[in-house]
Amino acid sequence: MISQDLLDMLVCPVCKKPVALNPNGASLKCADCRRVYPIQDDIPIMLVDAATIDPA
Repeated sequence: MISQDLLDMLVCPVCKKPVALNPNGASLKCADCRRVYPIQDDIPIMLVDAATIDPA
């Protein structure tokens, strides 16, 4: 599980807005540009190439 302190520091590398943990706990989503960054082995992968764009 990712600590709240780490979540408070993480921002989207594209638009520099805060990211939020998705309800399933498997990814982080930027509300501004809708990019979804995966979490693997409790490590957020904050790479633009690893992100997907959520249509909603």
